[in-house]
Amino acid sequence: MAPPRRPCRWPTLVAGLWLVGAGAGPTMAEPGYSARYDGPTTRYAHGVLGDAVEYTTLVVTLPDGRTFRTTWDAPVVFEDLAPRLVDLDGDAVREILTVESHDRSGARLALWRIGPSGLRPLASTPWIGTRFRWLAPVGAADLDGDGRIEIAYIDRPHLARTVRIWRYLPQGARQGQLVEIASAPGLTNHRIGEDVITGGLRDCGRGPEILTANADWTRVVATTLAPGATFAHRDIAPFTRAAMAAALGCAD
Repeated sequence: MAPPRRPCRWPTLVAGLWLVGAGAGPTMAEPGYSARYDGPTTRYAHGVLGDAVEYTTLVVTLPDGRTFRTTWDAPVVFEDLAPRLVDLDGDAVREILTVESHDRSGARLALWRIGPSGLRPLASTPWIGTRFRWLAPVGAADLDGDGRIEIAYIDRPHLARTVRIWRYLPQGARQGQLVEIASAPGLTNHRIGEDVITGGLRDCGRGPEILTANADWTRVVATTLAPGATFAHRDIAPFTRAAMAAALGCAD
């Protein structure tokens, strides 16, 4: 069996607590819920997160103590640091946000729903289209103040360096779908081989802001999404780990 990836972080102020399970991937937890990856595998030899290990299985524990598992057979793996818990539709039941990769088609963002008898796929973005192409989540929040939850990620943070915003639609003609509403180039949140996603979401009293580096890793940038799917970018500081940590803590 492949060794487990070492504990990693998804640093964002809306994230839960990282825990480590023996023989498994890092765990995302919040009161009553936890989610982790299991089934380490080396069958998808990308190594973008610093080692050859990805995961086959998503494990979710509910407030009532039940644990549900779902497993991908080849050609799909979870190419990710940890699953993320988020309530996308306001029903107080958490959805699970993951990154999945296909041996021929690369990565996609995928959502899972907790049902009465287990986990089931809820919605996903298209595969990027080429193997060994990845995306790095930023976070999920009501980014434009319209009362609906958006999900932000960086598409190919080492190549395209593009922030993409997707909205989950729980109702209406496109119910149960993820719809892309905005994108902008010139931002990144991951370097090849690192076991951390840099930046995240913060709310310092002005509404949610996306914190990333600029494309060449010289600046910390705060990006907001306004109604009408328009972006505003604000330069915060020269990029250092300390500067990013200060910005995430609203100390900039």
